[in-house]
Amino acid sequence: MPFTMLESRIFHEMFGDADAAELFSDERVIAYWCRAEVALAEAESELGVIPAEAAEAIARNVRPERVDLARLSEGTLLVGYPILPLVRLLEEMVGPEAGEHLHWGATTQDIMDTAVALQLQDLHRMVDDLLAKLGSVLADRVRTFKSTPMAGRTHGQQAVPITLGFKFAVWLEEVRRHQERWREIEGRIGYGELSGAAGTLASLGSVGLKVRERMCEILGLKTPPISWHSARDSVAEVASALGLVAGTLGKMAAEVAALQRNEIAELAEGFLPDRGSSSTMPQKRNPITSEAMVAQAAFIRQQVPLLTYAMTAVHERATGEWQIEWIVLPEVGVMAVGLLKNAISLLEHLMVDEEAMRRNLALTRGLIVAERVMMALAPHLGRQAAHEVVYAASAQAIDQRRPLADVLGENEAVTRHFSLSELANFLDPAGYIGNAPEFAEAALHAYEADQDRVGKSATP
Repeated sequence: MPFTMLESRIFHEMFGDADAAELFSDERVIAYWCRAEVALAEAESELGVIPAEAAEAIARNVRPERVDLARLSEGTLLVGYPILPLVRLLEEMVGPEAGEHLHWGATTQDIMDTAVALQLQDLHRMVDDLLAKLGSVLADRVRTFKSTPMAGRTHGQQAVPITLGFKFAVWLEEVRRHQERWREIEGRIGYGELSGAAGTLASLGSVGLKVRERMCEILGLKTPPISWHSARDSVAEVASALGLVAGTLGKMAAEVAALQRNEIAELAEGFLPDRGSSSTMPQKRNPITSEAMVAQAAFIRQQVPLLTYAMTAVHERATGEWQIEWIVLPEVGVMAVGLLKNAISLLEHLMVDEEAMRRNLALTRGLIVAERVMMALAPHLGRQAAHEVVYAASAQAIDQRRPLADVLGENEAVTRHFSLSELANFLDPAGYIGNAPEFAEAALHAYEADQDRVGKSATP
């Protein structure tokens, strides 16, 4: 009976993803284990370790779909590991003669780690594609809104004007760096494992290294220079990188939800009938995708320390730390893919209200560009004196609920240097977006150059 959000028939598509769940499913994991056993037999046959007839029978008759899950579960509970009961089930498939040569010289963790290597390769491709799609959607948003003024906010308060494209570009640059990290990780995963009981591969004698190399080659994996039974940094690195991605996407979701508040109303999730509805308040359009993303991001980030703890395995094989990976890695992988897909959907359907942005820029009656007046006065009065003049004027404008332009227009220290029309120009928020469009363009250029470089390197 499903009881987690990732397995729930009600919630799984909100928090997880069917394709990623299949990647970590029992059926897929068994298929990985079987591939590893078949590749081992093939490699050993080629190098004369086991008879060719045995390897052929193993390749011909091992069928993951024929594995009895009930018996495998029962055997795993008894043994504490799944590979010994799996090998017994495979022996029945291939017959006693070939079965004697199954799993020759290997240990349980060899097969399970090799399966994890295959699994992480598939997960890497899946996440890589989604990061590329996310970056593409964000880049389009940057292009569209790079010069659209809006209020910049610090400490939860209006600060100075920015542009919406600038905000998107900050996210885009984070995504670009995530893509860069993710590509680097590819070189540190995808290593097979065949090391024997304590990592020395003594069970296969002088031919062991050649068997290991050939087994990895058959599986499309890299050959490790040494056993990684108790070296779990690569698994932890994958989780850590996904935790960083989750940090960015959780922030994006929280920002959209905050800007969808009625009092701000600058952004909103795409609307469909009944989407985000309340069971009691008919007017509600809740930011439900953002809410799911915030929860997903928090879940992923809090799981990362568990996988770094799994790195603390002592001696040549772990004593419980390894099992943490069995529990946590599937959750992180499935939730991360679900989070990425939610983020893409959020941005693709995001609604932008430019009129609300203009309205909010005028909300403080000119205070949002007080810095501009101060900087214009500074050459005449000195920076600190200009700050004090504009600070006092701002305080008066707030207390009296008056436009800053009116208060400044009554101040001789200001009107001595600027006309009322010049003051009005200074206090136009759209004229004080600084280099926001140029920064957005620079981030966009960096992203496009990166994608172009990656595309060229991938060309045969």
